[in-house]
Amino acid sequence: MSRPRRSVDWGFPRWRGYGGSRETTTVRLCDRHGCEEPGNCPAPKSPNSPERWYFCQRHAAEYNRQWDYFEGLDKEEAAAREKSENQANAGYSEAAHYGWAGSGDGTRSADEMRALELLGLESDADFEAVKKAWRAKAKEVHPDVNPGDEQAAKLFQAYSLAYEVLRHAEERREWGG
Repeated sequence: MSRPRRSVDWGFPRWRGYGGSRETTTVRLCDRHGCEEPGNCPAPKSPNSPERWYFCQRHAAEYNRQWDYFEGLDKEEAAAREKSENQANAGYSEAAHYGWAGSGDGTRSADEMRALELLGLESDADFEAVKKAWRAKAKEVHPDVNPGDEQAAKLFQAYSLAYEVLRHAEERREWGG
């Protein structure tokens, strides 16, 4: 009389992979006629319908190429839906304020790039070039040189702010932070 063998699926962690059970698994095939690939990409059968087709990746791409999200809606309904979805996704555009989108090579933030552009410098300018450009621009529009000129005062403030942004970034780089 032999003892039944104990399963290794008991307890935590599981000793066998989640797909390693002995039971057969059901694989849903692509809903495209004649396709034998697994259908793991759901696609709506019609706009505003909970019913779904299940296509393989190739047929889902083909189906979505012809898809019109606003089909069957009049202009007002389409505009209302677009507005509501843009509101739901507005946080992503607000995040750009924090400088998460950098210069492309990852060395400078968006704020630094704007400051360099204001000072008329390239993105790879060193801090000595920043100092030189800031001094030259600040001398042109300094309030003592142009008394009573509001436009010059605003430009001086903008140049000073750009210099401060770049100076703080340089200090962070020097300190490794």
